[in-house]
Amino acid sequence: MKLANRSTIKTIAGFTLLEVLLALAVFAFAATALLKVAGSSLMGTASLERLSVAQWVAANQLVEANLEQNWPPKKKSGKSEMAGREWHWQRVIQETEDKNMRAITVEVREQEDDEYSVTSLITYVSNPKAQK
Repeated sequence: MKLANRSTIKTIAGFTLLEVLLALAVFAFAATALLKVAGSSLMGTASLERLSVAQWVAANQLVEANLEQNWPPKKKSGKSEMAGREWHWQRVIQETEDKNMRAITVEVREQEDDEYSVTSLITYVSNPKAQK
């Protein structure tokens, strides 16, 4: 039986501990950056959904104001439920240079006492009695 000596044993190539730790650090850094991007994307999506639903609420109020048979009141506020949430809206009517036209501004808030509105929309309506 022949004994193998050190010169005939093949050395097996592999990764050193330092190389493995460096690769792990690079992966951890890349994974952290990817998670931050994904989190930002999710927050942006939620913000867009909130804005879209608030605009639907405002648009509905403008349509209701257009359908009224008389001039809408100078100021009106209320609540609407949409997309599983309660929204607070306020309609403000302003006179224009044309006596038969009014500007209607609708502001929508998530809470009634919020300082800033989520969205606001403006439209113009003509006097329903002048059209007849």
